[in-house]
Amino acid sequence: MPWFLWLLAAAALGVAEFFTLTLVFGLLAGAALVAAVVAGVGIGLLGQLVALGAGVAAGLFLIRPVALRHMAQQPLVREGSDALIGKRAEVMQEVTGTRGLIKLSGEEWSARALDESLVIPVGAFVDVMEIEGATAVVYPRELLP
Repeated sequence: MPWFLWLLAAAALGVAEFFTLTLVFGLLAGAALVAAVVAGVGIGLLGQLVALGAGVAAGLFLIRPVALRHMAQQPLVREGSDALIGKRAEVMQEVTGTRGLIKLSGEEWSARALDESLVIPVGAFVDVMEIEGATAVVYPRELLP
């Protein structure tokens, strides 16, 4: 019944992965499952250890780098105020380096100019460069490079 011992090891490693979230214990659990299958087929201890080693190597050198790369990527969909960055807005009340009002995505937002020396007139179109709290930091469209 060596396959049962491999299953117990896989379960214990799976529980360790659940609490640590490192990906390593999960990959070791998968390798232990491969060894359990090999043991269940009737292959001896040496074959089980080779299967375990092959499973560990495949997990650590093939699967883990791909998983880490996917986890490090930024989400494709921006949410909340981050989704407003880069949007076009219309100036409703003159925008200076300290105050102003724009219409952004159908809502009125307080705004200030990115360049504090600029005064952006009513009716001009601006791009939202960043959001600071409830204030949009904007720059005139015609001055963008």
